[in-house]
Amino acid sequence: MPEPIIYRNTTPSLLPLFGRALLPKQQKPSDTTQIPELQAEVLGVATNTDSLPSYRKVCGFKAGSQLPTTWPHILAFPLHLKLLTDPSFPLPLLGLVHIRNSITQHRPIMTGENLDIRVTLGNRQRTDKGIEFDLITEARSAGTLIWEETSTNLFRMSRPSAGESKPKAARTQPEALPFNDLITAPENIGRQYAKVAGDQNPIHLYALTAKAFGFPRAIAHGMWSKAHALAKLEQRNDWKEGAFTITCQFKTPLLLPGTAQLNWQEGGDGWDYQVLNAKGTAPHLSGRIEWL
Repeated sequence: MPEPIIYRNTTPSLLPLFGRALLPKQQKPSDTTQIPELQAEVLGVATNTDSLPSYRKVCGFKAGSQLPTTWPHILAFPLHLKLLTDPSFPLPLLGLVHIRNSITQHRPIMTGENLDIRVTLGNRQRTDKGIEFDLITEARSAGTLIWEETSTNLFRMSRPSAGESKPKAARTQPEALPFNDLITAPENIGRQYAKVAGDQNPIHLYALTAKAFGFPRAIAHGMWSKAHALAKLEQRNDWKEGAFTITCQFKTPLLLPGTAQLNWQEGGDGWDYQVLNAKGTAPHLSGRIEWL
């Protein structure tokens, strides 16, 4: 694996990276396309940035001495973009779909801590839907791993036809979980989240820009939906502070403006949760929280 690209105290500027994201790839992705083993790292990045209060507000986290568990994902986003726009990365950025996300917080991170963050590309595999790979992010404080994330992305690419295609499985209605809360996603939530998170993907910003990519309206960021669900669950009286893993699978887009149901069940070692459409008939995302 090549040596990581290292930044000190600050992450790379996003504007030039967005410019690179628009450049066409020299070769069309194929079954033989490989993902390079790239790494980027920032040493001593501050966690208490000017955007943190706005991030808490946009996602619904309460102010406090501990950082939102999803906040290091935002700090690492410029490193993610740096790797995904590297000339050796073979897939078009605007064609990627975030399909799964897993975050482990080994201990709460205090507001004001400085972190060393490293991002690695890996775990490439060819599936029936296309090429999948992971962005693996690790955050350390004083040399100790305290937070890690695996974000799985998909570049859609159908397999060559081999005989009769398999019939699509019938869509089943999600199992109803005992607790419910309402999620309201206003029309501008994509722009609000993009402002604090840096993720300016046009499918999240305006109906007009989303239509250019095949969506009838703008859609909410998946990581906003996950963060907002977590923020609501953390306000439950029986929420446990400390170390935990929160996973999710992103299913169907949440169109903006829109409403959704946060649906969950609580257990001794973990909680299952899902964000369903307003009718409760289809999931936007589903996942689990497990205490460590």
